[in-house]
Amino acid sequence: MKMRKLTMMAVGASLLFAAATGCSKKSEAKVPAGPPQVAVEILPVQGSDLVDGIEVTGTLAPKNEAEVKTEIPGLVKELYVTEWVRVRKGQPLARISLAETEALVKRAEANVQNAKAALLQVKVAAERSEREKQRVIKLKEAGLATQQSVDDAISDAEAAQARIEAARAQIRAGDEELSQQRARLAKGLVRSPIDGVVALKDVNIGSLTSDGAAAKPIFKIVDNRLMNLTVTVPSSQMAGVKLGQPLQFVTDGVPGRTFTGKVMFINPAVDEADRSLKVIAEVPNVPEVLKGGLFVKGKILTGTRKNVLQVPRATLAGLDLDKHSGYLYVVENGIAHKREVVTGAVAGELVEIVSGVKAGEQVISRGGFNVKDGDRVVVANAAAPAAR
Repeated sequence: MKMRKLTMMAVGASLLFAAATGCSKKSEAKVPAGPPQVAVEILPVQGSDLVDGIEVTGTLAPKNEAEVKTEIPGLVKELYVTEWVRVRKGQPLARISLAETEALVKRAEANVQNAKAALLQVKVAAERSEREKQRVIKLKEAGLATQQSVDDAISDAEAAQARIEAARAQIRAGDEELSQQRARLAKGLVRSPIDGVVALKDVNIGSLTSDGAAAKPIFKIVDNRLMNLTVTVPSSQMAGVKLGQPLQFVTDGVPGRTFTGKVMFINPAVDEADRSLKVIAEVPNVPEVLKGGLFVKGKILTGTRKNVLQVPRATLAGLDLDKHSGYLYVVENGIAHKREVVTGAVAGELVEIVSGVKAGEQVISRGGFNVKDGDRVVVANAAAPAAR
């Protein structure tokens, strides 16, 4: 009886052990084999044309602009323009009252007329003296006049000619005085020195103007049809700058548009403060969408290279453009491999890859921030285009 109980207890223990062992194996089967795969998107490394250039920043300014000052003091009695209207070269802008100068002009005109009348009188007297001289000479030849009479007649004729020259000199002096007064009077009419738009009108009727360099501008005329873009180039890159090179740029003032100018002037000296070189490009601006004072970012285009490997900036991590370094992940057989790369030129959102990857290799374009070297990945865009 005891033996039977012992046998039954042994069988029960064996069953309990087998059940426990089976549960343990089922539990081990549910444990995952490794970390979950990361979903990423990839793209092929491809070669394309790369336009080399020098990144620059600068400011736009009108090529032609003029500050208009008055040359003589006086009260403004007439205004012919307002702000922001277009004017032509030589067009009147304002008139200054010059009553005193007007009177001087009239007096100078009268003096010239008087001098001309006096010239006519001395010419008549000179003709009379000449006739008298000829008459006395004939009388002398006939023995009816003395030599003294002849000498006196010749002297009178010469004196008459001298009076004619004096009268002519008086006319010339009067004309010069009249010309000066008329020139002064003309300064009272303020004219535009260039074609353009009135950007500033700092004067009103009744304002008292000044003369000379101390006078403040009363008008500013701006011609925006041709702009100057002044940029600075680091001295380390100045060897690549040449006259005639195109300069492409954008500005926040006119979003969504790219403008082009041409390098026209290169400063022969480098700025001692920051060792930079100033370059001026001319920018056609018809219609006049660009304005003076706008800040721009652009690139002086220095050449084009064919079949250059480029990747989007977003594919690179740890990017240091100054040190030309960074890294990305290349996917091979479902495994991400970290690659250190050497970078080159930057063209918008594309970065040149000098070394580190080859054309046709697949690099992670999205999802790489969760990836480590050697991780298994799942390609979400499995239909990504093949390398060219």
